[in-house]
Amino acid sequence: MIVDPKIFYRGVGLFVGFLVVLVLMFLPLFDGQNALNFMDALYNSISKGSAYYIPELRQKASDFNGRDVTVNLLLDGAEEAKETAQLFTKAGVGVEVSGAQVKVSGDLGKILASCLEDSNDMFENHGNRVEARYGCSGKMALHSWWKAMKAMDRDLKSQELFPEARVTSTVVQKGVECAYNFYGIEPQRISDKIWIVIFSLAFYVVYTVWYGFALMYMFEGWGLRLSH
Repeated sequence: MIVDPKIFYRGVGLFVGFLVVLVLMFLPLFDGQNALNFMDALYNSISKGSAYYIPELRQKASDFNGRDVTVNLLLDGAEEAKETAQLFTKAGVGVEVSGAQVKVSGDLGKILASCLEDSNDMFENHGNRVEARYGCSGKMALHSWWKAMKAMDRDLKSQELFPEARVTSTVVQKGVECAYNFYGIEPQRISDKIWIVIFSLAFYVVYTVWYGFALMYMFEGWGLRLSH
């Protein structure tokens, strides 16, 4: 039973308006995309624009030029081991493959520099360059780097080579993972899209409050009250 029709229908009006906007948000009105996909792409591009760490990583990696290491990488199978061996061969270090295990011996600085070169090409959306080096897709090469460097990090720690392990882990997190996740996205600066960003954040707050007031008015119109 409706106790206060005026308040109840005010809430209904707000709720209908909320649903209309919701439907519009799912229509392809933004360059063939709906509002959610458009904003997701926008924030991904802005995130990429502020996640370029490779110059800093190259500087850190250069500190390990001439630092020879020997690591044994245990991978998931013989085929994966062969694919991984290509990465280190291109890096100019010694590689021995035995089943699912890859033994790598050589200059850590060279290994890190090669990994960062591939990561940089992928970050800049030049996957064809990486594909030309290894004969596989750029994303597959980066995935191989990710698994290899993770295994390398574990082996370095087991040898108590902690500074070497630390830089390897950093290259994985800020280089390989960022390049893989942001591949295919064009970076943008937030300053170039500042008004869209401000509008989207304000809209999120207003739209949430809008829904809350619609329900509150409908419940009040029904005569529902919160009490202690």
